[in-house]
Amino acid sequence: MLRIIAVDHQNKLLIDPSLETLRNNAIKWYWVDFSNPSVNESELLNDFFQFHPLAVEDCLHSLQRPKLEYYEDHSFFVIHALDAETLNSNEVDIFLGENFVVSFHLEDNVEITQLFNVIQRTKNLSQIGPTEVIHKIMDKIVDTYFPILQQVEDHILAIESEFNISNQTIIQETFSVRTDLLKLRKSILPMRELFYRITESKRLPIPNKKMAYFHDIHDHLIKLSAMVDSSRDMTSEIRDNYISLNSFRMNRIMKTLTVITTIFMPLTFIAGIYGMNFENMPELEWHYGYYIVLGIMFFVGSGMISYFIRKGWFRED
Repeated sequence: MLRIIAVDHQNKLLIDPSLETLRNNAIKWYWVDFSNPSVNESELLNDFFQFHPLAVEDCLHSLQRPKLEYYEDHSFFVIHALDAETLNSNEVDIFLGENFVVSFHLEDNVEITQLFNVIQRTKNLSQIGPTEVIHKIMDKIVDTYFPILQQVEDHILAIESEFNISNQTIIQETFSVRTDLLKLRKSILPMRELFYRITESKRLPIPNKKMAYFHDIHDHLIKLSAMVDSSRDMTSEIRDNYISLNSFRMNRIMKTLTVITTIFMPLTFIAGIYGMNFENMPELEWHYGYYIVLGIMFFVGSGMISYFIRKGWFRED
């Protein structure tokens, strides 16, 4: 789908004019949005707009990293919008010139649609131009990162509040959250670097007084990066706590088994000796031999238990 808005020098809004109208000198600036375009519509990037072939290739082959490229009469941006359900990146490509903005995305983008509707309802168009349009597109897309990341943080807090060593799903949920954070990090960090380049660039057709708005987006991305790092640290602590508590529980089990085994070692030794079927074993013919051996075994076991108690092997800590 192809959507077009244009503004003439009298600040009059033109909705969905023909492409040939955009070449009219009466047009002050225009915005063309390629939303889930067909093959024929995609060919307009080359045939009508005559953008650089490398930029067009990046549009048609998605999953590019966020970046900024300079060409002779336009600049090319690749930014990432996030799917709130899957956290996958949806690429949005933007061409910026002195009097035009062309956006290209293979999937519908709610933020761009909302901005289109807002501009169509705006009465005073004298304060809006290509710089404002591209800023609002980027700002709206970056703002959608916050609720997504806050939802992940809420999930982490829920895991932490319900932390129980006997809950076998804790570690699985923790690694699932870390996977989500990795997806977010792969989009947020390159976006942060992109906006650093934008704010430091001297080649973009953006007035210095407007650059403060892009600095604001860069600050948001710095905050988002810090939130991602903080969340990753929290999941690392949950993982380490789970592993530590699990190791502690296993150590207690092994200690108990060790105590039991140690107590029964001499008892098993005594029982093994008198379990041999030799004829010349005088103790076998004692009238009270059986009771004497049981008594010896009882005192040996009791003595060892008393010894382990004094050594603190049965303390909970």
